[in-house]
Amino acid sequence: MPRFAANLTMLFNEVPFLERFSHAAKAGFEGVEFMFPYDFDKETLRAALDCHGLTQVLHNLPAGNWANGERGIAIMPDRMEEFRRGIASAIDYATVLGCKQVNCLSGIAPAGVADNELRATFVANLTFAASELAKHGIRLLIEPVNRFDIPGFYLHSPDQAASIIADVGSENIFIQYDLYHQQRTQGELIATFRRHQERIAHVQLADNPGRNEPGTGEIAYPFLFDALDGLGYDGWIGCEYKPRTTTEAGLTWLTAASKQTESASILKIRS
Repeated sequence: MPRFAANLTMLFNEVPFLERFSHAAKAGFEGVEFMFPYDFDKETLRAALDCHGLTQVLHNLPAGNWANGERGIAIMPDRMEEFRRGIASAIDYATVLGCKQVNCLSGIAPAGVADNELRATFVANLTFAASELAKHGIRLLIEPVNRFDIPGFYLHSPDQAASIIADVGSENIFIQYDLYHQQRTQGELIATFRRHQERIAHVQLADNPGRNEPGTGEIAYPFLFDALDGLGYDGWIGCEYKPRTTTEAGLTWLTAASKQTESASILKIRS
């Protein structure tokens, strides 16, 4: 069964950010991810990981002015120098945190810029980022995001991501496959995963509708966990969802998934 990482941007919001590491460890998570580390001292974050025996699984590249609604700058022709400065900052943090992969959010397509220019900018930025990150043993990920939650988001499907990856031509760029975004965009969760499996380096989850914890919506997560296991996916699954009530109250799905894993292991031994 894949390993689960708590997304500390969205889980354990009942406590301040730096306290969420201990709550994640107590809940049974061995890895954590979060959107952005840059507002915190990197050595403080490293100490929190070490104190609670956690692995930093993922964080994002700088993505512009998030508070003002920006959701990435990688497609913006007039922000290329800012994007490149962000790569250096991401490498600095990822190196200290022991984080082996970072995610690039493409951004919302700006009005008045032709699609071919947006794509050319994106490819150029990703080519640079993949090369620089490779020097430090860090993988570059790109994430398709549904356009219901973020209207106008440029990168919106795994097929589009695969096409862009082919244009980049690097061995150091992969897809971050978010099951919630895929369900909202077109469904076909396992068929799409299978089609792009060689380039999928990280999976995230949330149920739909509501983007809440597994078991609250239409996605058959017990089936998905078994299917991913059967396909040989052994990476992390980031739990990037909004708890319906409190984080702890909504973790019954994790207990059930652990029992599912134990049962599968027993069956394998018996067979």
